Amino acid sequence: MARPMNIACLQTRPRPDFESALEEALTLSEKAVGQGAELVALPEYCGGLKTEGAMFAPPAAPEEEHPVLKGLTEFAKAQKVWVIIGSVAVPGLGGKIRNRGFVVDSKGCIQGRYDKIHLFDIELSEAEIYRESALVSGGEKASVLDAPFARIGHTICYDLRFPGLYRNLAQAGAEILVVPAAFTKQTGQAHWHVLNRARAIENGAFVVAPCAIGLVEGGGESYGHSLVVNPWGEVLADGGELPGVVQTTIDLDQVAIARRKIPSLTHDRPYDLVHEPKPHSA
Repeated sequence: MARPMNIACLQTRPRPDFESALEEALTLSEKAVGQGAELVALPEYCGGLKTEGAMFAPPAAPEEEHPVLKGLTEFAKAQKVWVIIGSVAVPGLGGKIRNRGFVVDSKGCIQGRYDKIHLFDIELSEAEIYRESALVSGGEKASVLDAPFARIGHTICYDLRFPGLYRNLAQAGAEILVVPAAFTKQTGQAHWHVLNRARAIENGAFVVAPCAIGLVEGGGESYGHSLVVNPWGEVLADGGELPGVVQTTIDLDQVAIARRKIPSLTHDRPYDLVHEPKPHSA
C-alpha cells in the first residue's frame, strides 16, 4: 500500500537580512503549497546569511524574537503544512551563535530542533577559506522526530560528509533524512550529488536536501541543485541553478522495500583494526 507525500524544496538565495530572507521564503512557500506540497523544506541559513572574510556572519536573534522563525511558523499554521526550517542563527554561549534547524508541524508548533554538529572549517584555496567555528558553537545531539507521515532525521550541510551520523539516524528508524545546506559552488560541483545519493543508498532512506543558490554578500557562492533522492539512490528532483521550488511526490513505502532488499543496517559487525607492521626489505 503506497504512502505518497508531496515534498517541496525551496531553493532560496542567501539573503543578508531577516526581511529579504523572509520575503523570499514566504513567496516560494506559497507557490509550493499552491502546487500541493504537504512538506516544505528550506535551506541552511534561510533566516539570512552573509560573510565577513573567512567568517560566517548571519543575522541572529533569540527564538522567541526571530522574525523568520515567527513568519514561517505562522505560515505553517495558516496553510496547515509541515515546514523544515533548514536553519537560522540564534544566540549561543560565549558570544557565539548556534546554527539551528527546526521542524514545524501543520499547527505552527515547533516539534524538533537541531543544532548543526559538524562545522565548516575548510581551506579550498588561499582566497577561499571558511571558519564557521569562529562564530558558531557546534551541537552535541543528533535529532530524530516522529511526524505523522514518517520518522525524520535532521542534519545540516557539512554533516553530509559524516556518514556515521546518518547511519545512526537510519538505525533509529529515520525514513527521511533532511540535509538543508548552503553548499559552496566549488564543493557542490565536485561532491553534492554523489554524497546525497550515497547517504540515501547506504541507509535505504529518502534524502531531502534543499540548498541555497547564488552569491553570498561578503564573499562566497552557494551551489543550488536542491535534491530529492529515493532510497535506491535515484534523483527524483533537482533544483538546478535558479531560485525557485523543486517539487515531487515520494512513496514512503519505498523505504521498507529498499531495506528488505539490502538489509545492511542490520549487518554491522564488531571488528578490530590491525595496523600491520611495515615489511622488512630482504
